[in-house]
Amino acid sequence: MTYRLIALDDAIVFPTVTATLPIDVGEEERVFLLPRRDGEYGRVGVVAEVVEHGVSRRGAPVATVVGLHRGLAGAAQAGDGDNDHPRVEVQEIHDGHPDDEHTRELVREYRAVVEEILELRGDDGRIAAFLRSVEEPGALADTSGLAPDISNEGKRRLLETIDVSQRLEIAVELQRERLAELQVRSKIRDDVESGAQKQQREYFLRKQMESIRKELGEDQTDLIGEYERKIAEAEMPEKVAEQAEKELRRLERQGEQSPESSMIRSYLDWLIAVPWAKRSEDRLDPAHTREVLDADHAGLDDVKKRITEFVAVRKLREDREVEDDGRANGTILTLVGPPGTGKTSIGESIARSLGRKFVRLSLGGLHDEAEIRGHRRTYIGALPGRIVRALRDAGTMNPVILLDEVDKVGSDWRGDPTAALLEVLDPAQNNTFRDNYLDVEIDLSEVVFIATANLLDTVPAPLLDRMELIRFDGYTTEEKLAIANGYLLPRQLKRNGLRAEEVVVADEVLRSVIAEYTREAGVRQLEREIGKLLRGAATRVAAAAPAEARVEIDAEFLRETLGRQKFFQESVERTAIPGVSTGLAVTGTGGDILFIEATAMDGDKGLVLTGQLGDVMKESARIALSYVRAHREELGIPAEAFQREFHVHVPAGAIPKDGPSAGTAMTTALVSLLTGRPVKHTVGMTGEVTLQGRVLPIGGLKQKVLAAHAAGLTEVILPERNRGDLDEVPEEVREQMAFHPVMSIGEVLGLALEPAESGADVATVS
Repeated sequence: MTYRLIALDDAIVFPTVTATLPIDVGEEERVFLLPRRDGEYGRVGVVAEVVEHGVSRRGAPVATVVGLHRGLAGAAQAGDGDNDHPRVEVQEIHDGHPDDEHTRELVREYRAVVEEILELRGDDGRIAAFLRSVEEPGALADTSGLAPDISNEGKRRLLETIDVSQRLEIAVELQRERLAELQVRSKIRDDVESGAQKQQREYFLRKQMESIRKELGEDQTDLIGEYERKIAEAEMPEKVAEQAEKELRRLERQGEQSPESSMIRSYLDWLIAVPWAKRSEDRLDPAHTREVLDADHAGLDDVKKRITEFVAVRKLREDREVEDDGRANGTILTLVGPPGTGKTSIGESIARSLGRKFVRLSLGGLHDEAEIRGHRRTYIGALPGRIVRALRDAGTMNPVILLDEVDKVGSDWRGDPTAALLEVLDPAQNNTFRDNYLDVEIDLSEVVFIATANLLDTVPAPLLDRMELIRFDGYTTEEKLAIANGYLLPRQLKRNGLRAEEVVVADEVLRSVIAEYTREAGVRQLEREIGKLLRGAATRVAAAAPAEARVEIDAEFLRETLGRQKFFQESVERTAIPGVSTGLAVTGTGGDILFIEATAMDGDKGLVLTGQLGDVMKESARIALSYVRAHREELGIPAEAFQREFHVHVPAGAIPKDGPSAGTAMTTALVSLLTGRPVKHTVGMTGEVTLQGRVLPIGGLKQKVLAAHAAGLTEVILPERNRGDLDEVPEEVREQMAFHPVMSIGEVLGLALEPAESGADVATVS
């Protein structure tokens, strides 16, 4: 059959459904209603009978139609001159009457789901009666199209499904989605109603409790009186006490049932928790302080000397009654050095030597400024900052507070915690520190602040300006041996359940552990290796008879427990070939040696750099090559030696490397390659080189020298302007090594390279 095509963009009409639509049907008795979306027509529509047509109040045509049955759209025909509406050939589709068990089960399930929906929606029975009157399975499935909360996409799927059983499956799916949504809404509504009822019930109960308390004489005045007593006992400063009284009066006026009462009580609890009038009695005895520090830590003379000076000055000021200007304790000691060197543990020793309480604040990964200053009381769950909480935990106003990992503080949209630390650590203003939560002035001038950091690169300059730096450059082998015998070994014996007489560890064994199984500035890995040895010893002791429970840890036991050697002194093998030099570097974990390799090959006259080098080291390599080219005649290198491509590599390519101290080592490696003279295997070098061949000073000399000593080097070439830094190197290391301060690269080459073999053909070797 051919019918006028009526496109429906916003509505979908199903068979048996009567609908009034804003459409122009002309004089047609039947039309074909076809859904359309985004300009594309659907595949299946509905043949509808026109029962009434007219115009709306605005003059637009409207028509009332009744859906008869589905139709499959075929070829379309353009309208003629008198009738410009398109027509379409329609293959009429009539639902069958399936009577199989699957269809009957779908009908039962559909009716059950819809009944649940009607029960949740509170149907008055009319819709249920209508559904009971629909007997045909296809027509029953089409009733889903009447639901207003099913999307047009769902209705389109339903309309385009010809098979009755499949249509019922889709109808059940759509109705189950409606049921699930209605169940969630119903649960939310019930929860809200029950919550409101609970609040109302609690309100009446509180009122009854108030009446009962009044009858018993237990009024709110008891709570107010308790707070008044606590405020008096806290011995707060005058302004703080005024603030506490003000908040207490607010609590009294508003009553215990006020929503703000819990916030006011929490605020008063924190004001009372601060130990305003409590102070530890300082033990100002410099000799005792040095004894405690020496007993707890080996080495670290700079730190011990500075703490002893602090105690001595404090003692003199008190003995001579010097007026306190609030800045006597203003110096912030900052311990800087690699991990495992004892920076954190020394804070507790300082507190014990002074007779003060100790609190450690870990600042690593801190991003929120409110963690230092506290949150405003307007926020839900607001708390004071870590400084106030540290005072509460210490129970005194003059503890030792260790600000651990201050170099790992970050900043983001929540603020910059280092900016808050400026006020905390500045002696000119920390006597009036104001926490955002308490909003009263707190005197921090009596607190001894100690900060620790691994690197200073990430510490802002204004914060660094308030700190007195004490560097931890690592321990020598002898110091590690003393620490192992005095501290690490006894501690690990205790942790592993062993007695001192059950295990014998010779110094030579500990030296082997230090040299062959660890390469660190501190002693953290050394303690792990000792713990592994003692666990092996504990296994033998536990298995042996009581009379034989004694283990001697020797070289054989060492290899058996710790495995093969992990670190080697390989400078002899590495520098035996021309083109390899030994540089010295400083990393985040202390000093280290760095082998720099150079080679040449046929190719473009260029320079290849590998080893994940930073911009500074790349520039050092280019400067080194330029210097060698410019001074080839002095160095005895023929011009044709540069008609090749050079490759400079720093091994361990997975580790990023950068820093202004590799110039001498790179220049030496290139000269060694081009002259065929190997670098002495006993020599390590550090220093930056200019294009004129001058050697510039560097930093971290002590860490580099300690690394060279640990690696078995006996000579260090360093810039002349770093000569004074040798005073920081431990005396036993200075006695075992030779140091060569230089001003030019020529001096470096004369000291570092092996003598040229007589008769050697430099051009051939290069």
